[in-house]
Amino acid sequence: MSEQETLDLAETFASYRRTALAEVEAPGPAAVRRTVRGRGRRRLAATATTALALFGGSAVGYAALSGPDHRPGPVDPTPSISVSPAPTPPSPTPSPAGTSASPTTTVPDGRLSRAQLLGVPVTLPAWRAGPGCPTSQTRLTAEGREGENSLLALDHGDLDGDGAVETVALVQCVLGTRGPMQVVAFDRDEDGKVITLGRVVATTIDKPQWLFALDVVSAGTVRVQVGDIAPGGGWPGEWSQRQWRGYRWNGDGFAQVSGPTTFGRNPHSADVSVTATDLVLTTADDGSRTGTATVRVRNRGTKPVERVDLQLGVPAAVRPDVDGWAPCGGEPQHSSEPVTCLLGRLAAGAEVRLDLSFRVAEGVALGTGKADVRVWAMDAGFRNLLEINDADNQARMTYR
Repeated sequence: MSEQETLDLAETFASYRRTALAEVEAPGPAAVRRTVRGRGRRRLAATATTALALFGGSAVGYAALSGPDHRPGPVDPTPSISVSPAPTPPSPTPSPAGTSASPTTTVPDGRLSRAQLLGVPVTLPAWRAGPGCPTSQTRLTAEGREGENSLLALDHGDLDGDGAVETVALVQCVLGTRGPMQVVAFDRDEDGKVITLGRVVATTIDKPQWLFALDVVSAGTVRVQVGDIAPGGGWPGEWSQRQWRGYRWNGDGFAQVSGPTTFGRNPHSADVSVTATDLVLTTADDGSRTGTATVRVRNRGTKPVERVDLQLGVPAAVRPDVDGWAPCGGEPQHSSEPVTCLLGRLAAGAEVRLDLSFRVAEGVALGTGKADVRVWAMDAGFRNLLEINDADNQARMTYR
C-alpha cells in the first residue's frame, strides 16, 4: 500500500471515531428504567447493579451493546460484577398443635382433695414403736376408728420447688382418746399414682405430744402447730403450750427452718414425790392385826400445789384405822379400794409426813405382798397437773 493510501485510511478511521463518539448518549435513570421494562421487570437489585456496571464502562462499549448500526473496533472489556441473589426466607415448619418449639417435661400435679386422699391406698412413714396402726398401702379414714389412721386436716403447696402443687396431711393413729400423729407429704408420679414424699413432723413420747393444725406458706414451707402435751390424762387440751414451727423440703427430707425448737415449763405443771415404809402387822388384843406405815409427800416444785391426791393400793382386807388419817380430810371410807387420802395445799419445797395405821380383821388370812403408793398434784378444781418428773410419783410398800 502506498503512503497516500495509508494516510487516507487513517483519516477515514479518525472521522469514524469522531462521528460515533458524538452520537453516544451516556445512560441515565431514564435509560435504566427502559432497560428494566424491556427485560420483563427483573429483580430491582440485579437491574440496578447491571446498569451501574454499564454506566462505569467506556462509552464505546455501551454503544456496541445498544447500537446495532455501529460496529466499532475492539474495546476494553467491562469488569464483571457478581450479584448475590437476595436471600429467600425459609418456609416455617408448622409445630404440632398445643406444643412449643422446645418440648418440656410436664410435672405431675400432686394436688389431692380430701375425698381423693380418702379414696386411694397410701403408704405412711412408720409410726413410733408400739402402735399397731398399718402403714403399707392403707386407706385413711374420716371416722377416727380404733386402730386405724384418721385424716384430720390437709393443705396444698409447691413443697419441692418443681412448679407443681403437692399435698400435706395431718394423720393420727387412733388408740383410745390419743394415739401418735404425723404430718405427711404426698405427690403423684408420672402415671398419676399417689406416692409418699416424706414425713414433715411427728409426735413423740416427750414433746411435742400433739399436733393441732397445719398450713403451707411461701417458698413451700409447711407450718405445723405443735403442742407440748396431749389432751386427756386428767388435763384439757387448752393446757397444752402451742407453737407454730416451719418445715421445708431439702431434697432428702423435711427439716425445721422456723419457729421455736423447745418448750418452756408448762404453767400447769408440778413436781411432787412420795416415799413409804413397809407395813408390818401385829396381833392386837381383840385378835385383829394392826400396823402403821409412814408416808412422806413432798412438793419439789417452785410453785405451791393446791391439792395432793395420795392413793395406797393395799388389798381390800387391809383397811385404814383411826390413827394418822386426820390430814386426809376426815376418816377414809372403809369400802374404797385403793385407799385414798386427799391432802390440802402444799407449799413449794414443803413436805408432809403421814403415819397411817391399818387393821386386818380377826380370822382374815393375809400373806406377804406389795402395794403401790402414788401421788398426783391437782389444781383447785381437782384437775391433775402435769407431772414434771413422774418417776418419783410412785413408791412400793411391802405388807406382811
